[in-house]
Amino acid sequence: MTGTKSPLLALPGAVPAEGPDEGVAAHYGDIFREQRRLAAGEGFVDLSHRGVLTVTGADRLSWLHLLLTQHVSQLPPQQATEALILSPNGHVEHALYLVDDGSTVWAHVEPGTQAALIAYLESMKFFYRVEVKDATAEYAVVHLPHGSTASLEGAAAVRELPYGRDLFVPRAELAKLAAGYGPAAGIWAYEALRIEAHRPRLGFETDHRTIPHEVDWLTSAVHLQKGCYRGQETVARVHNLGRPPRRLVFLHLDGLEETLPPHGTEVRLASDPDGRALGFVTSSARHHELGPIALAIVKRNVPVDAPLLAGTVPAAQEVVVPQ
Repeated sequence: MTGTKSPLLALPGAVPAEGPDEGVAAHYGDIFREQRRLAAGEGFVDLSHRGVLTVTGADRLSWLHLLLTQHVSQLPPQQATEALILSPNGHVEHALYLVDDGSTVWAHVEPGTQAALIAYLESMKFFYRVEVKDATAEYAVVHLPHGSTASLEGAAAVRELPYGRDLFVPRAELAKLAAGYGPAAGIWAYEALRIEAHRPRLGFETDHRTIPHEVDWLTSAVHLQKGCYRGQETVARVHNLGRPPRRLVFLHLDGLEETLPPHGTEVRLASDPDGRALGFVTSSARHHELGPIALAIVKRNVPVDAPLLAGTVPAAQEVVVPQ
């Protein structure tokens, strides 16, 4: 958390989010309408609860290249990417969503994780000409969906993505700038579209033993032809010689159930409802077209066509990470 409430919680109909997304709106009164607008390229999402950090200095890209899973030493200006920081054993510790504007690397991270991330980065500076700053108090993140025609004027930096844009805007001007972005959509709408797109989120699809292979981060946040980062040996070994012990799956949930299975709900085979848990639900949402959906982590050897139970909710799985 940023420790502050978004000024956009004053917008009509705003209902505050709870838990990890506290500080922004869960929704503004019409969850499915907000989703439809985003899917149509309209409106925006307030992500001002996320942590923001900047890295400046002549060595910023070559230095980050040594620490991150992504190849960033020659990252072109304005090209968005994402990257991870791993433990020595290859477990995911941090996820960064970044862009370089030619003089500064801008990154946003999960709420409340920026202090630990910056402490690690500071410990690795050595003789490199870099400066790391927690910019959360000064800048906020706003997401515009793909197809949005809203003006980008006033943004300090922009991450261009296949599914939209992440804008870094001055926090003091958030309410003023947001007025020009169109109707607001809450974090619940954003999460539903994230789950539909199978995009993992740190602390949701990950736990203390997650490796990138398990949640499909090899396709977006890991460069398999680079080394020289902490945990690289595990990434290479599992990719070349083994298989990850678990895999991410997308779940179509039974629409007759009134409640969604929350994070951590145990997943079992529908044919063995009293048997051993084979995984757990990581995220769930109600989608405007697909109905109730979820992501889950299950053991690699769970048959890909096996009907599952998320708690007591029947679920059909869709492969995200192959066996």
